[in-house]
This record gives sequence, C-alpha cells and structure tokens, in this order.
Amino acid sequence: MVATQDLSDLARLDHEIFPDDPYPYSVLRQFMDTFAGHLLVAEGGGGLCGYVLATPPNAGESWIFSLGVAPASRRQGLGRQLMSETLTRLRGEGTRTVLLWVDPCNAQAVTLYESLRFAPDPAGPRTDHFGPGEHRLLMRLAL
Repeated sequence: MVATQDLSDLARLDHEIFPDDPYPYSVLRQFMDTFAGHLLVAEGGGGLCGYVLATPPNAGESWIFSLGVAPASRRQGLGRQLMSETLTRLRGEGTRTVLLWVDPCNAQAVTLYESLRFAPDPAGPRTDHFGPGEHRLLMRLAL
C-alpha cells in the first residue's frame, strides 16, 4: 500500500508536469492501489522529479499510462532512464508488446518514444480520442 504522503507528492508532481490536464487525485489513488508495482519514480532536488506508470502484462501486452518529468529536471535523460528501466522490467515479466498514447503535437515525447523503437500506428493520430481537441497517436513497441 502506498502512503498518503507519497500519493500527495505524486499528485503535486503530476499537476506540475501536466498543469492543464493532471490526473484527479482519485484516479491516482486507484492507479496506486492497482498498479503500485508498476510505478517507477525518480527523486532529486528534495522530492519527486519524474515518474512512469505502466500496467502489468495482460496477454503479453502492457500499457504506459503516463511518463512525466518535472520541468526543472528535463533535458537530462531522466525520461529515457525511467522508460528504459520500465521496459526492462516489463520484458522480464513477459510483456511482448508495449503500447501508449501520446499527443501528436508533443514532438519531444514522440521523438523520445521513437528513439526507444516505438512505432506510430500507421492509421495516424486519432482525432478527439481523449475528448474534444485531445488528439492522440498510438505508439507500439515489440519487445
């Protein structure tokens, strides 16, 4: 079980990273209760500075729900480190395919995922996938 303070710190970090669309506290609580073993965090500067949340494998597939790095900690390779460690762990658990949704306008994220060998879905971005104006691109990695 994750301590309430840890959840509060994660909620603050998520809001800092995604100020326009952070996860509600209740959703983070459910993620932590359900997927605590698949939450990897990075600490620095006196607190949390990054995290990645994945699902355990289901029929050989895992999803990356969220990857985020605090603005002050970006451009230091932290997102790559978090993703690389998560992918190693997922591979060890039997995951054969990793999927994620990314905002197609987030060029830095798309570039990071492509550098990790994720491939964009040939169908291209899904218009309004997460609601009006919230387009998303499905990316897939075969492990």
